[in-house]
Amino acid sequence: MQVNSSSRLRAPQLDKSPNTKSAFLYPRPSLPSLSTTSADNLPDARSYLQTKLDVPTKSHLSHDEYGICNNSEYRFVSSHNENEDSTTPEVEEPNYYILISTYVSYMLLIIVGHMRDFFGKRMFKKHYKHLMPNNGYAALLSDFDSFYTRRLKLRIDDCFSRPTTGVPGRTILTLDRDSNDYNNTYIYSGTNTRCLNVSSYNYLGFAQARGGCADAVEDCIARYGISAGGPRLEGGTLDLHNQAEKLVAKFLGSEDAMLISMGFATNSTTIPALVNKGCLVISDELNHSSIRFGVRLSGASVRQYKHNDMKDLENLLRETISQGQPRTHRPWKKILLIVEGLYSMEGTLVNLPVIMEMKKKYKFYLYMDEAHSIGALGPHGRGVCDYFGIDPRSIDVLMGTVTKSFGAAGGYIAGGHEMVNRIRQRSHGMTYAESMSPPVLTQIISSLASITGVKEFVEDGDQISEDAHPGPVTHSTLPQWLNLPRDLLDGTEGKDRLRRLAFNARYLSSALRKMGFIMSGSRDSPIVPLFIFNPAKLPLFSRAMMDRLTPGAASIVVVVVAYPATPLTSGRVRFCLSSAHTKGDIDELLRACDEVGDLLGLKLSRREPKWTVDECIDRAVELVQQEDV
Repeated sequence: MQVNSSSRLRAPQLDKSPNTKSAFLYPRPSLPSLSTTSADNLPDARSYLQTKLDVPTKSHLSHDEYGICNNSEYRFVSSHNENEDSTTPEVEEPNYYILISTYVSYMLLIIVGHMRDFFGKRMFKKHYKHLMPNNGYAALLSDFDSFYTRRLKLRIDDCFSRPTTGVPGRTILTLDRDSNDYNNTYIYSGTNTRCLNVSSYNYLGFAQARGGCADAVEDCIARYGISAGGPRLEGGTLDLHNQAEKLVAKFLGSEDAMLISMGFATNSTTIPALVNKGCLVISDELNHSSIRFGVRLSGASVRQYKHNDMKDLENLLRETISQGQPRTHRPWKKILLIVEGLYSMEGTLVNLPVIMEMKKKYKFYLYMDEAHSIGALGPHGRGVCDYFGIDPRSIDVLMGTVTKSFGAAGGYIAGGHEMVNRIRQRSHGMTYAESMSPPVLTQIISSLASITGVKEFVEDGDQISEDAHPGPVTHSTLPQWLNLPRDLLDGTEGKDRLRRLAFNARYLSSALRKMGFIMSGSRDSPIVPLFIFNPAKLPLFSRAMMDRLTPGAASIVVVVVAYPATPLTSGRVRFCLSSAHTKGDIDELLRACDEVGDLLGLKLSRREPKWTVDECIDRAVELVQQEDV
């Protein structure tokens, strides 16, 4: 089947008979080396779109942006189970040999690095010119501040800055390259490699170049243009802005919401609009950089507590409330507790039930960052409030991004009408920043509508109250010109995406624990950290996953993280899962981890009993449903 590159990449719609429960209107090509079992594959009679690559690839594999997996057993509902502790930050400690060898490794790297700097400044001055005073000018860069970048990160930079092209969906296309000077420069071979992608924040698989949402964005560009045009309301605001903000508020169950064009700026410009000098901010020690930056800009006092340690938090609250402001001991103007719903480096969930009890007792305001949890957790994809069954209106400020789960860009602030209107006036992210473009707004609207469903198309939608939360939206909430497929309008595909993601997350996390790896975080988290510890093993793990030892095995792109992003002895790899992945993809990932784990000696857990990788794959459904792994 020939596809013109200039035409819309739209697949023919499938006939949805009453006996068919397929959640996909757009058939997609399969990836042979990443295919699932025969029970998961669609009938051979269906035709698939084949995409041509402009340059040769190593694998020559056709690909699909959203994997086909029709086995209803590979679905799970993400919700809190009181018998599972999904909020504990504790991680199983490795033996002393691992800890000592990790410290020694860093010590050797630092000593050798300083020796190279010492002799290099005296023998190879032209290479250190930017680190030394020159012609009356001070050094532009400090050799100490850039030491980590030059002496540690550069050695493994091929693992961190791997260039890619195309859509970062279930698979990703990487540009092949090599270096002859220890990663100072790269030589590109002109070929590409199609890899399994477990390194992107594409939780619900909406990062697609074709499908219902992509078609809606294409229609929007034809109607509005890329950055401007179309019908406008007062103040230069597009009608899409108001519609998107109302839909976000409805999705979250809050009174009002506002959109900001950059996720980092959503935190860093909103916090100074809420607190200032004389206020107290209490922050989890692992909060994101954007939160820390916003607190510094605000001028408020800040105190940190140990990650997810509720006893430490309560002790800190008692101390700060009783002592008041420094020196004057006057009462604080306000106390704002800032937490994240899902911590992206640890995979742990905020202990929201306990925090809500403290909120009633100590009367502080709660600011919750749901950048990674919104759309990825909860039976209805509404984040940690949905996951724990807590009323979202009891949270004073709800912050999140539409980048990770919804395939768009930017962030939102949601809460009461008065609070949101106040932030609109005071936040630099609203006053001085560019507004969201129409295509991004359309992506937000179409992806949210596919999760909520539209009342007129949902079964028994007439019996559902318009104000019900969580519930479908009305057709009048969406732009009149928006034309979405039936499976998006009735919420079938959105519900399927949520359940596939929940299954994938629990399956991978549970299987790796059973295989003997030391893991962190909740089993319901789509971010699955696997601890590697030793810095030398970080690049080895990344390269071994990319260049598989088993002939014909799929290349896998992973993210490795080390100091200073993590504590010195807590180097790790983070698998970022998506609903676009099939069970066959997770099986392939598990086999790769088993292969590399044995090679590098990473199965350090003392928990028993341990399962083989084949046993984990065969008993996947049992693993997911188990309460204690």
